[in-house]
Amino acid sequence: MTDVDEHGRPEPPVAGDETATLLGFLDYHRATLAWKCRGLGAAGLTATVGASSMTLGGLLKHLAYVEDHWFSHRLHGRDRSAPWNTVDWRADRDWEWNSAADDSPEELFALWEKTVDRSREAVAEALDDGGLDRLAQRSWPGGETPSLRWIVVHMIEEYARHNGHADLLRESVDGETGE
Repeated sequence: MTDVDEHGRPEPPVAGDETATLLGFLDYHRATLAWKCRGLGAAGLTATVGASSMTLGGLLKHLAYVEDHWFSHRLHGRDRSAPWNTVDWRADRDWEWNSAADDSPEELFALWEKTVDRSREAVAEALDDGGLDRLAQRSWPGGETPSLRWIVVHMIEEYARHNGHADLLRESVDGETGE
């Protein structure tokens, strides 16, 4: 049984093995993003801070893209799924950030949650097929191939960095603060 804190975040195991610890921290950071975005309407999800154009809605869509990119496209070598497979990335390299304002809060959360669910399935599949040492199906242009371990740690870093942005954005919307 996983302990859940007052914000609905699962506590990572204190004495888990490597896999449980890494996935525990990834789920903790995913839940932190959900907490920072939860309960906001379109105005809250499109609010910006200072000179930055970053929004909470943009964070949800960007992290949905990053989840799909690493756990499906890179790790398993799968074709991009919708909506990523219809984007002209050469025309707009920041499409996920820029298009988020056109999506409702419900659409953004549904996209992110669906992608996280697919990512969890992809990770479970990879763990059954080599564990954390399993190499991605798609190499980098230089020929190096990251392991599942590297990808999970990278995703923890990605969420942790963006959760710092989410803290500032949420505070600017309604004053809510917290870790």
